[in-house]
Amino acid sequence: MTKQEKKTSFLQKNWVQNLLWFAAMLAIFLVLRSYMQGEVAEGKAPNFVAASLTGKQIDLKNVQQKPVLIHFWATWCPICEFELEGIEEISKDYQVIKIATSSGSREELLNYAKTNNMNPDNIVNDQNGSLMKLYGAKAVPASFILDQKGNIQFIEVGFTTTLGLRLRLWSLDNF
Repeated sequence: MTKQEKKTSFLQKNWVQNLLWFAAMLAIFLVLRSYMQGEVAEGKAPNFVAASLTGKQIDLKNVQQKPVLIHFWATWCPICEFELEGIEEISKDYQVIKIATSSGSREELLNYAKTNNMNPDNIVNDQNGSLMKLYGAKAVPASFILDQKGNIQFIEVGFTTTLGLRLRLWSLDNF
């Protein structure tokens, strides 16, 4: 067998093709991820005051005695819908502000929250995307985890696991 035949047969092996495919997909993911992350806010989190869907006043300065998850999402986003239940579970144990971006009117969001068993007390309607722009995210879902002093410690743009978010919040709460 010649060197060319050995090289060709090596590249034709399934595991080599799978490895090359995986490396290409990883490279594409990393490029897209850096674009989606945009020029996100870093350091001290930008403060905002907003009303929840139920009219409850949410002032970021008043919720920073413990770690806070600020989660940007949209009703039209399939990844957001996939994460929805996990974010809602986290909100039972930690401070979570769920910011619905470009997702319709207050009434539409209240119906969406009711249909999906979401707590409307911590959902903010960012109808024009101004809060998302304030944080510099270019895509949803986007999660910002703040420490007790209001500093952004973790940023995830795109899919993230409930366990990953929980562990980050727990680490800030316990260390």
